[in-house]
Amino acid sequence: MFGYIVVHKPELKIREYETYRASYCGLCRSLKKRHGRLGQMTLSFDMTFLALLLTGLYEPHTKAGASRCLAHPLQKHPYRENPYFDYAADMNVILTYYKCLDDWQDEHKFQGLFFAAFLKRKMKKLKTQYGRKMKKTAGLLKELRVLEKNNVYNIDRTAGIFGEILSELFVFRKDAWEERLRRMGFFFGKFIYLMDAYEDIEDDLKKGRYNPLAELYKKDTFEQECRQMLKMMMAETSRAFEMLPVLEEAEILRNILYAGVWTRYGQIRCRRKGTDKDS
Repeated sequence: MFGYIVVHKPELKIREYETYRASYCGLCRSLKKRHGRLGQMTLSFDMTFLALLLTGLYEPHTKAGASRCLAHPLQKHPYRENPYFDYAADMNVILTYYKCLDDWQDEHKFQGLFFAAFLKRKMKKLKTQYGRKMKKTAGLLKELRVLEKNNVYNIDRTAGIFGEILSELFVFRKDAWEERLRRMGFFFGKFIYLMDAYEDIEDDLKKGRYNPLAELYKKDTFEQECRQMLKMMMAETSRAFEMLPVLEEAEILRNILYAGVWTRYGQIRCRRKGTDKDS
């Protein structure tokens, strides 16, 4: 994803923050175990949220431990492990691979092409287990690319496609919670897509790149309408979450949903106001 799904540390209890950090380290270990050092390079806080969500929902036996790593060679750091961290690691690699290809096709970023080439071998292995998810993700990204190439500024449609991608990745298996997880992933995906567009709008327009908010940016109500859309998407995401029987990880997840996801938004607003003031 894009680095928007983080905790708001000041509002977390010490124990909760330690659990969050141990979960982040657990995801890192899963990436290394399943995809090597290359997989670890895709690590982000975003998929830590998914691992926590599924862990809280299904309540598996979770192994806890402490170990050193390249990032922390001098001191052992706590970690957590269970099958949902492995699943989140796989989804992280899949999403990173397709995003790298998308970066190459959209902006001809050689870094994206280079990294995708190295991840391709990992994708062959994942295809045996997640073939349907990968096919659907690739198809949706292709559809989104066509809309962007044709400068389609239907925000609900473009954001909805990315929402469908997250909707697919949020579902671990078909069961009683599938539809609620899909709904949560769908609105979360729309929020992320809109937040990314909101952050990049000036840079995209300056460089002549597509941005779904380009038409809206011309209006005096740009800031108000963007905030309203983002609030609506996160309200629906949170509503879907509250319908899930999550207990163990609930406060950490609520911290992310109700406060953490707005951290970057606040930073963007402050930066934009500073730029406006300077100009």
